[in-house]
Amino acid sequence: MVQNMQTKRLFERIDSIKLKGVTKKYDSVYAVKDLDLEIYGGELLILIGPSGSGKTTTLRMINRMIEQDSGSVTINDIDTKDVDPVRLRRNIGYVIQNIGLFPHMTIGENIGLVPKIEGWNKKEIKYKVKELLAFVSLSPDMFMDRYPKQLSGGQQQRVGLARAMAMDPPLFLMDEPFGALDPILRKQLQKEFLKVKSEINRTIVFVTHDIEEALILGDRIAIMDQAELVQVGAPEELIFNPANEMVADIVDNQRKFKHMDTLKVKDLMSQYDDEYTFEASMKSFDAIEEMTKRDLENAFVFDGHELLGQITMVNLMKCRLSDKRIMDVAGPVKVFHPYDSVAFALSELKRSGETLGLVINSKRPVGILVSDEVLLKLI
Repeated sequence: MVQNMQTKRLFERIDSIKLKGVTKKYDSVYAVKDLDLEIYGGELLILIGPSGSGKTTTLRMINRMIEQDSGSVTINDIDTKDVDPVRLRRNIGYVIQNIGLFPHMTIGENIGLVPKIEGWNKKEIKYKVKELLAFVSLSPDMFMDRYPKQLSGGQQQRVGLARAMAMDPPLFLMDEPFGALDPILRKQLQKEFLKVKSEINRTIVFVTHDIEEALILGDRIAIMDQAELVQVGAPEELIFNPANEMVADIVDNQRKFKHMDTLKVKDLMSQYDDEYTFEASMKSFDAIEEMTKRDLENAFVFDGHELLGQITMVNLMKCRLSDKRIMDVAGPVKVFHPYDSVAFALSELKRSGETLGLVINSKRPVGILVSDEVLLKLI
């Protein structure tokens, strides 16, 4: 990271965020009511609950995009009301579902916007943009000068994260960042996000409506309902000790791996679509372009009806400008039959260190099995 270009920070790191008695009303309707919540430094806290429960309002009161009517929000014991809201927001990364990229700006200009406002010179901004694009597995040479409409949904989401990281903030607020993506793409980005989280070591408050996503990503989960906090705890605490029936329904704690021994792969796989099929003769550069158009992060390589392996956007980026055929960079893929037991399939995926398998029947792909998705359906 370039050190001499950083403006003076409001927070070098996050030790804690405390919301005490926080209330927000619109006319006579509570959006958030008497909320007491502490967010620990370095954790990923999930806010989840039904529509209108107050989770997004809570998120936006942390960076003062919404002002609370009463109560206090403090970061490292500093009351946010005592901080200029613009300065506060520039110390906080913000990522939303629709990403909010400016369509008339290039990707490089989108990511470099805040550093430009902060007075960085062009050389510093270009260096930082390249660094961030590489970090989120997008080739700077390929993507800096493109416009948002030329990127897939998954790539746009990566750019949104890169932009939020531009000032290296100690805190990220994320409002359903993967909510608009298809299930398989969402699972892939969730997996990558966990790796990013471990590398950046930042405090993250993450809003979602998807309990499966919450259980995968969250260190702790705060469940809200009707403007109030119902329960907060680690995933296993919510599953095994729900505070009430509403929490039990959200985490679906009654399932707990029932019927594990009788379920078949066909019962839990996602249906295969021909858009996941790529011919072995295709060049890596062309595959990147095609995966971008199809909004894919994973695809499978075939030579006629013969399966050769799988490719990922991340791996293709490593040889992005070469003339290699994709069959030369394809990785292994676990193959299952629709009537294989789920227990067997999960065991095989775990043994091989894979999270995704291909389901084939009569030499034709019929489904995709994602281990995290299967496990959370069984919980």
